[in-house]
Amino acid sequence: MDLGLQDRRVLVTGGTRGIGRAVVTAFAGQGARVHTCYRGDAEAAARLGKDLAALGARYRIDRADLGVPEQARALVADAADHLGGLDVLVHNAAVVGRSPLAETGRAEWDEIMDVNLGGMYEVTRAALDVLAPGASVVVVSSAVATRGMAGRVAYTASKAACVGFVRSLCKELGPRGIRVNSVAPGIVETESGLSPAARERYTGMAALGRVGVPEDIAGAVAFLASDLAAYVTGQTLVVDGGI
Repeated sequence: MDLGLQDRRVLVTGGTRGIGRAVVTAFAGQGARVHTCYRGDAEAAARLGKDLAALGARYRIDRADLGVPEQARALVADAADHLGGLDVLVHNAAVVGRSPLAETGRAEWDEIMDVNLGGMYEVTRAALDVLAPGASVVVVSSAVATRGMAGRVAYTASKAACVGFVRSLCKELGPRGIRVNSVAPGIVETESGLSPAARERYTGMAALGRVGVPEDIAGAVAFLASDLAAYVTGQTLVVDGGI
C-alpha cells in the first residue's frame, strides 16, 4: 500500500536490528530517504546497508551512542545536513533492563534512562529547528508501560515516561502542524528469538493467536508518519495482538 511517503526525509534512531530495522526498511520501501544509527553492532549495520543498497534505497547509517549527549546532537546535525531537514523522526533506540529492582544498580538504571529518555530528549531538542511544518514524530514505547512487568522496573519506567513526553510535546509542536505520537508494542519476536515455552505462553495470551513480528510495529509507525494520520496527535497506539 502506498502511504505517500515518497521522498520523505526520515531519521530513525536505533535502526539496524529488530523493530528499528523493520521501520527503516518500511520507509525505504515506500521511497523515503532514511538516515539511521547504531550503537555497537557493526555487523548488523553492515547487513542492513547491504539490504538497503539492494533495494536501491537512499540511506545513511551512522554510529552513535544516544546516551552521550554530544553524539545524540551530532546524529541530528548529520541527518539534517544529509537530508536537508526532517519530515519524520522516529525514536526507537532503547536499552532493555532485565533485572528486578533489588538487583538494579545505579549504573544500569542510569544507562537505561540516559538512552531511553536522555537520548530522546537530546535528539528531539536538536531536531526542533529542522523539523519541517507538518512533520511527524513517532516514539516507540512499550505496552508494558501501562501493564508493568517483573524484572523490568527501570525499562518500564522509561517507557511510561514516553507517554507524558508525547502528550506534552504534541501541544508544543501542534501550532507548527507537527504531530507527535507513540506506538506501544506488545510481545515482538526479533532476531534474539523466544524460547518455545515463552512463545507458547504469549501466543495463548494474544487474541490473534500469535506473537508480533517487527513488521507489525513498522506498519503502525509508517501509518502514524503518513498523511493518513493527519489529524492524529498525542496518542499511543498499542500494537499487541489483543493481549
